[in-house]
Amino acid sequence: MKPRHAVFAMLLAMGSACPPVLAAQETAAGTEAADSQWAASFAAFDRADRLHAPPMGGVLFVGSSSIRMWDDLETRFKPLRVLKRGFGGSRMIDCTRHLGRLVTRYRPRVVLVYAGDNDLAEGRSPRDILESFAAFVEGVRRELPDTRIAYISIKPSPARFSLISRARAANALVEAYARTVPATDYIDVFTPMLTADGLPRAELFREDALHLNQAGYALWTSVISAYLR
Repeated sequence: MKPRHAVFAMLLAMGSACPPVLAAQETAAGTEAADSQWAASFAAFDRADRLHAPPMGGVLFVGSSSIRMWDDLETRFKPLRVLKRGFGGSRMIDCTRHLGRLVTRYRPRVVLVYAGDNDLAEGRSPRDILESFAAFVEGVRRELPDTRIAYISIKPSPARFSLISRARAANALVEAYARTVPATDYIDVFTPMLTADGLPRAELFREDALHLNQAGYALWTSVISAYLR
């Protein structure tokens, strides 16, 4: 098998047609703005932690509004101890920047991340998402070497159908990367959310054609439960 760094370099080359933006995102001004943007969300997490001590060594879900709006997430996977830390509008790069507040403080046995959807909508490339996820994995590994990490694939939303080819590319890059890294997995919710004609299944989405409804979350529960078992 090729060394991990060589495989990662190959994957980046696959996405090199898209202009890299990750370095520009990492300026001091950009980081400060991102910190300010999520201040209310992180304050809410802190309050929740004070009111109810979160489980250590459990299953942690982090990511954007698809996680935040999953109202019954923390009871869907009983008897597993599940914690939800979703912040709407967030991107993969935000999950990576704030690992300490989102992940490492809870010391989970498994962390599942859903992000990348908003990255694409804001013009980031599949390569940028791969870079951000790889940095996420490396950051978790440094602090929590025994924690398993899973990436929930970018979903095919009808409202963002124009981005579906980029979503496929990002998912493929992350899936290939995950195969090269121990205790790192890729969970495919993209494929079962498509019709036989390759279109997003509209019945899985709310009226905005972007966020999941109960049927959509039921499908996610089925796919993710199989992984967690």
